[in-house]
Amino acid sequence: MRRSVPVLLWVPAALALALVVLPVIGLVTRSDLGRLPELVTSPAALDALWLSVRTGAAATVLSALLGGPLALVLARGRLPGLRLLRAIVLLPLVLPPVVGGLALLYLLGRNGFGGQVLALFDLRLPFTTAAVIIAQTFVAMPFLVIGLEGALRTAGERYEAVAATLGAAPWTVFRRVTVPLLLPALGSSLVLAFARALGEFGATITFAGNFEGTTQTLPLLVYEQSQADVDAAVAVSLLLVVLAIVVIAVARPRSIEGRL
Repeated sequence: MRRSVPVLLWVPAALALALVVLPVIGLVTRSDLGRLPELVTSPAALDALWLSVRTGAAATVLSALLGGPLALVLARGRLPGLRLLRAIVLLPLVLPPVVGGLALLYLLGRNGFGGQVLALFDLRLPFTTAAVIIAQTFVAMPFLVIGLEGALRTAGERYEAVAATLGAAPWTVFRRVTVPLLLPALGSSLVLAFARALGEFGATITFAGNFEGTTQTLPLLVYEQSQADVDAAVAVSLLLVVLAIVVIAVARPRSIEGRL
């Protein structure tokens, strides 16, 4: 049975909702509704949309492949300095994205030690589509890590301990016990990571640049058009808002919503 919310909390809740909703309403009132279909279906907007979806999906998959095991290590590991490691992993959540982009550039750029290693294989990452994916992964993966780690800590270790006492090998415990425990949290964490990747701007423009068809995602297109055609910038902003709402509202597992 749902408990009622204290009346006094409705006022700050309404103010918080207004803080989120009213700016979006401001975008709608500023938009040129007559030109809106034309602006959001322009070649530049469609190219940026397709690139954003592709790179965002790739970054989300990469975040799951790398961040899932990392979350397990942070939640179940017994390593010394684990608290410091957790702080470093979550650093992209508090760093300005431009700083993250500079860090990636100085690591994987031509003069960085990572870039020098890649140069031995005639590979170059900065200002490519791959750089967009790496930048998005850098800022999105912590959302997945913190979601999965929290789920693991909430679930506790009792089920895994029981499976181990019954003779199950560590990999079997992971497949048959840990993964099912993580599935609900994995769904919501993937959605948040994907939504964050779609909205990434600072690290992308610093590390990947802003080249149409190659690295120009929707946020970068908004930035470019805001300096030349405000109506186009507003239209693409609304497209990005709608896309984010669809991702969160539709892709978010209903089972999680029912438990919140």
